[in-house]
Amino acid sequence: MPETFESALHARVEAMLDACTRCGKCVEVCPVTGPGGVNAAPRTVIDGVIDILRLGEGHEAARKWANACVLSGACIKACDYGVNPRFLLSMARVRMARAKDDVGQQRRNGVDGFRKVAREVNHISHLQLDDALLQRLGQGGKPPPNPPPLAGEERSKNPPPLAGEGREGAPDFVFYTGCNVLKTPHMALLALDIMDALGISYGVMGGPSHCCGIVQMRTGDVATSGRMAENTLDKLSHSKTGQVLSWCPSCHVQFTETTLPTIEKTRGAKPFEMTPFTMFLRKNLDRLRPLFREPVPMRIALHRHPGIHGVVEAAEDILRAVPGVELVDLHQPAVGLMANYLRALPGFRRELYHKELMAAEAAGVDALVAVYHADHRELCAHERDWPFRIMNMYEIVGASMGLHYDDHFKRLKIMQDADAILADCRDLVRTHGLDVETTRLAIQAMLDEQPLPLRGAS
Repeated sequence: MPETFESALHARVEAMLDACTRCGKCVEVCPVTGPGGVNAAPRTVIDGVIDILRLGEGHEAARKWANACVLSGACIKACDYGVNPRFLLSMARVRMARAKDDVGQQRRNGVDGFRKVAREVNHISHLQLDDALLQRLGQGGKPPPNPPPLAGEERSKNPPPLAGEGREGAPDFVFYTGCNVLKTPHMALLALDIMDALGISYGVMGGPSHCCGIVQMRTGDVATSGRMAENTLDKLSHSKTGQVLSWCPSCHVQFTETTLPTIEKTRGAKPFEMTPFTMFLRKNLDRLRPLFREPVPMRIALHRHPGIHGVVEAAEDILRAVPGVELVDLHQPAVGLMANYLRALPGFRRELYHKELMAAEAAGVDALVAVYHADHRELCAHERDWPFRIMNMYEIVGASMGLHYDDHFKRLKIMQDADAILADCRDLVRTHGLDVETTRLAIQAMLDEQPLPLRGAS
């Protein structure tokens, strides 16, 4: 009988648990044990995590550590035995979710979470883009009346063609947006323009219809997560180079640490390799540098998250290559995979943001610049109250290359009023046939994503 996604995933977990020496180094280097209230000895903590994974139990310190994980990745580098503690903590959270709810509830939670993501991505993106730009990002002009259905039991045998595939058959690369960058589409559009300027052949995939399966995995619904991920994975496999360029760090970790190694076990080979877009550009910096034609005279500070090793360093190298840019180190902690992963520790997240904003003001920077879309969503409205801009790094790169898209997301979020945003976007609401009340819900979710309240907010 062929191995299933679930059985292969379980076998990978067991192999890592067998390799773990329970030395506790992963716990020692974790930057959030303190904020997460994990005060047991490191060996005791890792013993408890192993108990969760093998017995479904585990003590309080182990559960706290698993739930406090923000995917910084320091634990991976600390292990001398090839174990990925971050992956094991993810699987421990899955095991705890499965222990909490029965199979039916797990599936309902996954469906609800997926529909929420789909609703917000579809509506927020359609409040900013016309049909042509939506289609360029691999999205249809008008959203479906309901979110796309969950992947079926079987993988698609005839995946749809990729955007841009018609020029030379299969593109050299697939650019995988993930879902949530479509809320801040100016970033993804700039990435496409940069690849065009480099003469790179690419196809675009992303959005809720090409989900990585992480929402279902978090609820404990491993079977549905695996089916969705495999469905997307088969579509991503259509490039000449066997390379996928990822934008979203969450999708990247889900694929590279959970899905691709598991599929390699079931099929005998990985269908593609995945590289973060920023690291791909760093590898091509010699080709990119001549395209930096306009000076960008700005003092900027980089908002950093180290969860994918090498991305922060790649971003710094790219920004330093832009003429006129002065990169300022704010000497603030770099924690987590992406801003929204700090939701596990809300007080800690607010403290980090506040200290960084104050440090940026004290340093007199012109802009606080982020790499990822979630960072921008949580920080951008603070531009209203502080004497510097909140930007994405590719706005800086684009400015030197003569590329620009308006940041409508930031403009709308700074309004801080759902009715005012609806009024501002009424033409696009009408053009795309959006339901007003559903759109209002998506806008309110956008406004609620404000971990550190704005100055003067009630």
